[in-house]
Amino acid sequence: MTWDKRLFDLFFATLLVVILGPILLLLLLWLLLKEGRPVFYVAERMKTPDQPFNLWKLRTMSVVEEDSGVSGGDKAARITATGAWLRRKRLDEFPQLWNILKGDLSFVGPRPPLRQYVEAHPELYGAVLKSRPGVTGLASITYHKHEAALLERCNSPEETDAIYSRVCVPAKARLDLIYQRHRNMCFDFDLVFQTIGNIFRRG
Repeated sequence: MTWDKRLFDLFFATLLVVILGPILLLLLLWLLLKEGRPVFYVAERMKTPDQPFNLWKLRTMSVVEEDSGVSGGDKAARITATGAWLRRKRLDEFPQLWNILKGDLSFVGPRPPLRQYVEAHPELYGAVLKSRPGVTGLASITYHKHEAALLERCNSPEETDAIYSRVCVPAKARLDLIYQRHRNMCFDFDLVFQTIGNIFRRG
């Protein structure tokens, strides 16, 4: 990660913690009252092909003993009413400001993958994860709706995994590598503002 990108992340993450901290505390209280504990969802993601980290989010699904893979139609019934609203507004990702401050994430970059897909596509992620993973990015903005449409039709974990691995992983990787080749601070600002605009346009 370049020094200007790291300064960008630290400055805006600190600013948002100060501005949005009270809102996050209210969200945590609301979640605690509506859904009970735990209020956070913590899951392993990969920062590099061989370096994992814990990604923090607000919990949006009912708790089960074992959970793995990406979310498809097979998990739709577990999304709570509160969680659906948080996801629509991307408020469930507030805690990732902590990941940005720690250096696990940048604001803009490829979404951090699960270990199983990194191990299944080592050459692809070896290239993609030369960029620091991000909260948003070109692939997130461009491919999100199509990915959601593909995965919501899946009725089993096996089908979800097959579609995601065969179709979504290479499609998003192509976009992530386009970002990697053309990355600059102006591009990052543009992607952040596109993300904010998309949040406000969501119902």
